[in-house]
Amino acid sequence: MSDPNSDPIPPGTVKQMRLRRRGIYLLPNLFTTAALFAGFYAVIQAINGNFEHAAIAILIAMVLDGLDGRVARMTDTQSEFGAEYDSMSDMVSFGVAPALIMYEWALKEMGQWGWIAAFIYCACAALRLARFNTNIDVVDKRYFQGLPSPAAAALVAGLIWVTLDFDVAGTDVTWLALIVTLFAGLSMVSNIPFYSGKEINLRRKVPFFTILLLVLFFFVLIPSHPPVVLFCLFASYASSGYAIKLWRFAKNRKKTEHANPE
Repeated sequence: MSDPNSDPIPPGTVKQMRLRRRGIYLLPNLFTTAALFAGFYAVIQAINGNFEHAAIAILIAMVLDGLDGRVARMTDTQSEFGAEYDSMSDMVSFGVAPALIMYEWALKEMGQWGWIAAFIYCACAALRLARFNTNIDVVDKRYFQGLPSPAAAALVAGLIWVTLDFDVAGTDVTWLALIVTLFAGLSMVSNIPFYSGKEINLRRKVPFFTILLLVLFFFVLIPSHPPVVLFCLFASYASSGYAIKLWRFAKNRKKTEHANPE
């Protein structure tokens, strides 16, 4: 119960407190804006025919998107505005941009089927983001429900980058581009579980061998041939969810057989 003898709070002060709570934090939203710019830049480069630059820009957007959330949590600057802004940025960088880049690079040669496939990917990205925002408090934090949109975009961009690295034109792999685009899009709206990595604590002590593996991966393996290594990494992650699903299915089937022996 409030003290009746205390001074009342002026109405203007209450309004200022509400505005402060609704304020926009600068640091995490700078990373989100940078990710948005990378997605926009990727579209511009694709229109100009610079598909390698477009693919790399998508990968940069993925890195920036992973940083903005971590920065917000580390600096305690999470906000509802930041979450909504991040979704809008993701839709551009990992929904619209990869679909347009893939269409310009390879799917345009397929005519109507090409732009339909690009639209399916774009629509699936929008549905994936909407589902993520509405189910964020009810799903298992250890796993994503469906392929995350940044990973789907990285798979599409990785395919473009690795084929260009081997001097293969998009018109020579139109069917492969179609299959990868549809696979990435439909995987986003599936119920396949993909490991999220959110339970990893960066402040926790790790064995020396783990540090050695990370150093070898980031400073030896990736620099040796970035397009091939990164595409293999993205393709492996996109396949990992299906492997987890099959493993769970086999495990549940074995439990059922033990519970109901003939």
